[in-house]
Parts: sequence; C-alpha cells; structure tokens
Amino acid sequence: MFKELDPMLLSQLRLAIMSYLMVVREAEFNALKEETGASAGNLSAQISKLQEAGYIGVEKTYRNNYPLTLCKLTPKGIEAFEAFYADLKTYFNQKGG
Repeated sequence: MFKELDPMLLSQLRLAIMSYLMVVREAEFNALKEETGASAGNLSAQISKLQEAGYIGVEKTYRNNYPLTLCKLTPKGIEAFEAFYADLKTYFNQKGG
C-alpha cells in the first residue's frame, strides 16, 4: 500500500531547499538561490511556506551593514524530511501483483 506523501515536500523547489539544508543544516538566502536556481521572489515565497509549516527557521540579521537571511532546519523539518524519504521509498518497494 502506498503511503501518502507530505504535500509540503511535493513542491520541487521546497524539496530542493529541504534537501540542501539536510546536508548543510543552515544556509544563507543567496546560497539557496544559487543552489536551486530559483528567482528571489519564488525562493522567498517557498521559504515562507516552509517556515509556516515549522520545517525551517529563518533568522534575519546583518553582515557588514547588508541584510542577511539565514535558513536552518528545525527538528520538525528533519523529521518530516526523513519521513518523506522513507514513505517515498515504499513506492519503489511495491510488489507487482
């Protein structure tokens, strides 16, 4: 039986953000923009959705008088990503009948 996949992670860009953060744990907005190839507006919108879901934390600060946005996985986000990955693997382990 197929498990229902987390709709928050079915978006290609949100999945890319989460996948990258699973490796690095914390990233600046510009690094995420570069890694995903997303526009600033789209990336910002998807980060907001992940933040609202409690999957990432966002810290806005300054470095050398320039705005700096840091994104970091939350424990809930790590758990959601790991569950998504485990559930997705069940799709490949189905026995034909």
